[in-house]
Order: sequence, then structure tokens, then C-alpha cells
Amino acid sequence: MASRNTLGLRSGDLVSVRSKEEILATLDKDGELDSLPFMPEMLPLCGGKFVVHKRADKTCDTIDNQGSRRMHDTVHLNMLRCDGSAHGGCGAGCLLYFKEEWLRRDDGAGDGRTPEAPARPAVGATESDLARACAQPTSTPDAPIIWRCQATRVKAASDPLAWWDVRQFVRDLSTGNASVRQMIRGFAFAGYRNFMGLGRGYRAKVALFNHWQALVGGIPFPWRLGSAEKTPRGDDLKLQPGDWVRVKSYEFILTTIDKNNKNRGLWFDAEMVKYCGKTYRVSEKVHRIIHEKFGHMIEFKNPPVILENVYCCGEMTRWRLFCPRAIHIYWRDIWLERVDPPPAAAGRMALSEELAGG
Repeated sequence: MASRNTLGLRSGDLVSVRSKEEILATLDKDGELDSLPFMPEMLPLCGGKFVVHKRADKTCDTIDNQGSRRMHDTVHLNMLRCDGSAHGGCGAGCLLYFKEEWLRRDDGAGDGRTPEAPARPAVGATESDLARACAQPTSTPDAPIIWRCQATRVKAASDPLAWWDVRQFVRDLSTGNASVRQMIRGFAFAGYRNFMGLGRGYRAKVALFNHWQALVGGIPFPWRLGSAEKTPRGDDLKLQPGDWVRVKSYEFILTTIDKNNKNRGLWFDAEMVKYCGKTYRVSEKVHRIIHEKFGHMIEFKNPPVILENVYCCGEMTRWRLFCPRAIHIYWRDIWLERVDPPPAAAGRMALSEELAGG
């Protein structure tokens, strides 16, 4: 499903998003190229200059949870995320995918390539086509809207990728997606996690891991099961964007989740352990997200929050090492505690207020 007009982009490359007219010409009537939608939320980015955050040569399967998927000629830019404005106010904030055919190099020397014909005959789409493709018509007036976006189409836009395919890790290194140090740490942890499942002595192995991590300033073993028979709710902190919080200790959080590592249906993931004990600012409260498998909107009865610069890094997740998708992490209030802004942040806030009042 790879398109032919590839740029061979690497992490850190400077690019421009092509004009709206150029991009629409690459799409079919469903607003897709290689089954990947170009969404209305991306139109304001046309003509802008951005830095390649990472190549999206692979991504995680959040539809059927079957590990990783292989993508082609696709990148993430500047941590640009979907704002959900054309998709019912979805608050998932997914990282946007950009096909290389929608971009041009912006390094002062031009592309250095002659544009080629698309991999299939260009049909062309309009802005109306993009808007229409966001939601499928309902069979009855009271039927839920079935939404369609890059996240719901990611499986159609990708191929299966076996976890043991070493070429993915070669690509991670050669494109700048991961460093040698990250590779060593990721593989070392994966090896120890597998060692944990061999023979007896689980508790001793956890204690050994935690002792070593305490010496080197690392995180405790992140694949432990919760102990709560009935998960507690905790106090409503009434958090708003801009509030500062500290993530509570992993040991405490284990008492708030059940043996499926969930608190009232919300999973506490191994990727979240690295953030325990640290201080962050609240970014948003998430009220609704699109179900990536079925397309309907999920409304949270108890909206969780997302924190600034806190996302899945693909370091601890089984079978999906170094996934660049950077999915937001959702936090229950019971896992957080309010704190005062750090001194540096408080100083910036005071200066902003002084300038605004000046």
C-alpha cells in the first residue's frame, strides 16, 4: 500500500505541508490515500512548516490489540494532534499521521525529487468530501453516529508486523526514532520481563529488579497486579486545565486498581509507572472519545484528565516496543494530588500576569 512519491524523511527533518489543493488531488472520494484519511482538522495546517517528530513506520493496533502494524511513507510532525473539531468533540487528541505525498522538504534546497504519479489514479476530493467522510449516515434517527477518522482506519492503512521482525528496530535506529541507549534499555527490560515468567521466585525477582532500579534511579517493576477487591472512587479534585498535580506512588495506586489493573473500567498501564511521584500540569479533562473499533462515541461518566507531555512511550508494552504513536494517558483523580506550581512555573505565571496587567 506504499505510495511512490516518497521523501525518505527522518526524525528532525524540516518539511512543509503541501497546499490544500495539492493534497485534495491525492485523495479518493472518501478523502483517503492508501486508506489513510486526510481529516478536516488537518486543513489549517496546509502550507505550514514543521519538524518531523518521528517516522510512523509502525504503529500500535488499538482496534484488535494484536501488537504492532507496519505503515509506509508516513510521519508524525511536531507532536501535532487532532482537536476533534470535525469528529463530535472527541478528546482523544491522537497524534496526526501525514503521508509523505502530502509534504515537501523545506531544507532550502527543495525536494530534490521529481514528483511522481500516485500509486493509483488520482480521483481527487473536495472539502465537502472530507466533512462527509467523518461520519457514516445512520439507519434510524436515534441510531448512534459512526465516526471515521485516522484512528478508526489505522488498521486498514497498515499491514501486520510481527514483533520478532528485527527490521523494525533497524528502521527505528536508522531514522532517528530511537537511540542506541533506548534500544538497550528497552531490550534489557523485555528480557527481564520474560525472565520473570521462568520458574519460581517471582517475588524475589521483583525485589531484585526494584533494588537495582533504586540504585540507578529507575522505576519499580511496572507489571504488577492491583490488590483492590472493589476499586475506590476517591475525592473529586475538580481539576481544570492549568492546575498542577503530583502523580501518587505506584505502591498506592496498586491499592486502587483490581486484579485486571483497572479502576472503574479505566486501566492503569505499565507505561504509566514512569510518571509516578512526578509533578505535571493538567492539560485537559476528557469527556468523550471515539471507540476505535466500532466508531461510536464513548461518553465518560467520570471524566479522566490528561497531563501535559505525558503519553505512552512504547518502552514497557509487550510486543510494541518503540511505538511512536504517543497516545495520551488518562488519569483518575484518585491517582493524583493537587500541588502548588513549581517555582519556575510560578515565576512565569507571575510575569505573564504582570505583563497582562501592565
